[in-house]
Amino acid sequence: MNWSFQVANVAGIPIRVHITFFVILLLGGYQWASLTGTITGAVFGVALMILLFVCVTLHELGHSLVARAFGIPVREIVLLPLGGVARMSKNPEKPTHELLIAIAGPAVNVIIAVLLLVPVGLTVAPSLLTNHGLLPADFENTPSLSTAFLWLLAANVSLVVFNLIPAFPLDGGRILRALLAMFMGYPKATRVAVATGQFIAIALGLYSVLNGHFLLTLVAVFIFFGAGQETAEAEAKTVLDTLRVGDAYNKNALTLAVGDRVSRVVDYILTSYQPDFAVMQARNPIGIVTRRDVLATLESAPGDIFVTEIMQREFLKVDANKSLSEVRQTMGEKDTRIAAVYDGTSYLGLIGLEDIAEAFTIQTFVRRHEHLKPAPANV
Repeated sequence: MNWSFQVANVAGIPIRVHITFFVILLLGGYQWASLTGTITGAVFGVALMILLFVCVTLHELGHSLVARAFGIPVREIVLLPLGGVARMSKNPEKPTHELLIAIAGPAVNVIIAVLLLVPVGLTVAPSLLTNHGLLPADFENTPSLSTAFLWLLAANVSLVVFNLIPAFPLDGGRILRALLAMFMGYPKATRVAVATGQFIAIALGLYSVLNGHFLLTLVAVFIFFGAGQETAEAEAKTVLDTLRVGDAYNKNALTLAVGDRVSRVVDYILTSYQPDFAVMQARNPIGIVTRRDVLATLESAPGDIFVTEIMQREFLKVDANKSLSEVRQTMGEKDTRIAAVYDGTSYLGLIGLEDIAEAFTIQTFVRRHEHLKPAPANV
């Protein structure tokens, strides 16, 4: 993800922090500095935010480790001001898998909360969620270890409650879809879960606006558009499942020879608008040169060098009979935007994410056009 940097690697999963994450640290420091009127309070507030996002990271690791147990690669975990995101290369294909992956995150927070009850004490539990937010009514704003334990206990309880709201992209929305998919299939389950989530988001948004809760309004907007993205993803998969790679790759693509130089690629890019080129030896590609490779070379390397010096020698190979949905998923797993298309052992051409997006757009239009066709008149 852009504007993020890696801070750790846990079980082979990179943990990254988005640059905007520091906003929440500043807010935490400011809040506690205002409550206590001291620098110590500000430092305490920043420390609490860091500990909170340790809990968020553990939450996302819960999702990630269960996903990997089901053979779903996890590319990274990114921490954002509103929470964390575990970026998986593909969605679970079985409802039971999605259910267990979704439950794993909140389950981690439940475990953390139970462990925190030991130093905090069971007597405070009923007063955690009051009209004072995350803190009990008789809470004293004094930085201390006991205060930190109590605050984190309340925060983890809130994380569980919030994430179980049955709305995408929250865990509760995925749990709802998984349960529905066991009876009605993924497409219909997604539509029902998305509609439920967007209704909740609208209700939450109206409540927050009427009561002046700015942060809650942002959460409602986040939920509403997150649900819309889930609809778009489900629709894309449905459409792309009907198309084969052999239907979408560029059958008239220009290619490069081993002896070609970068100037030839520049000429091709300017005159054909083709972004990617296979470097051919006989009838087989030995590498791929992309527009990005060319631009990076023009910026850093002097002279008109051979394309073999900048080509990508390792590239994804896919069968022409695979669906575009499968290939897009594989591209995500391999973290690449281009693949070479083969019919058996015969090379056919290249296909990129842009080609898949274009195929989706055209096929969606065709489907809508066919849907709007008038029914034939009875004779």
